[in-house]
Amino acid sequence: MQKVFILLIGLMISISINAQELNCQVQLNDQQVEDTDKSRFQTLQSAIYEFMNNRQWTNNQIKTEERIECTISITFSKDGTSRDNYKGTIQVQSRRPVFNSSYDSPMLNILDKQVSFKWVEHDPLNFDINSYTNNLTSILAFYAYIIIGTDFDSFSPLGGTPYFNNAQTTVNNASNSGFLGWASMGSEKNRYWYLENIQNSRYEDYRNFLYRYHRKGLDQMFENLSQGRVETLNSLKLLQNVHKARIGLYTMTTLMDAKRDEFIGIFKDAQPNEQKKAKAYLMEIDAANAAEYQKMVQGSGR
Repeated sequence: MQKVFILLIGLMISISINAQELNCQVQLNDQQVEDTDKSRFQTLQSAIYEFMNNRQWTNNQIKTEERIECTISITFSKDGTSRDNYKGTIQVQSRRPVFNSSYDSPMLNILDKQVSFKWVEHDPLNFDINSYTNNLTSILAFYAYIIIGTDFDSFSPLGGTPYFNNAQTTVNNASNSGFLGWASMGSEKNRYWYLENIQNSRYEDYRNFLYRYHRKGLDQMFENLSQGRVETLNSLKLLQNVHKARIGLYTMTTLMDAKRDEFIGIFKDAQPNEQKKAKAYLMEIDAANAAEYQKMVQGSGR
């Protein structure tokens, strides 16, 4: 009996150590598709869920409770979606726990409008980092690496580099596929440009922000709220640097979409001088939504 108990404990430890990196929820919206039999979308949803969650994306030992919380939402369009051909948009969101709290900080909020792929029902979803297999798994793998790289950047300076490199390999392999989103031509709000923004040394302060804001700022607030808020304020200077280097950068747009409400929440109870600085930074960086930052003042009661 004791041997069985030891064996079970060992198995539980093994499962915990070798858990995959992502805890990804998958949502498919097929309401625009005119099809009397939509069971294939349920099959596809299950296949994507297994692909994202059951694959080991890194060589790191990840505990079950350390898996990255994320969501993949695909909305299929009426035009371009047929029995084996699919077209639509994909929204990618992820979040990160804040140390010693029950709060999860939003990390990504990307809406990719250039999604199309061919998939025959019940075909397995295969991916090989060294070659191009199909567009669906390339898109999913690309965003898996972006999610992981962004998360790792927030825990150590430039810690996500290996995973962004894998995302770059995925882009390179898919660049001649003929599908949109993988090339520099056309819209600058695509997968190619998102990764280019991350890896371009001119915009490295974007990645420096991820570490300073989360690890030095948010993670310290439990022990020292005022000091943590100072660090989050100082980290906005890094975003200002990126904004000045290139106005309207794609990564900056998606970051603000993810963080806008959080920024407002953090600084609405700040000291007046901190609030004033934060408001100035944010209204410059995110000018299109400047009115939103008035909520910081309104919410403070000052």
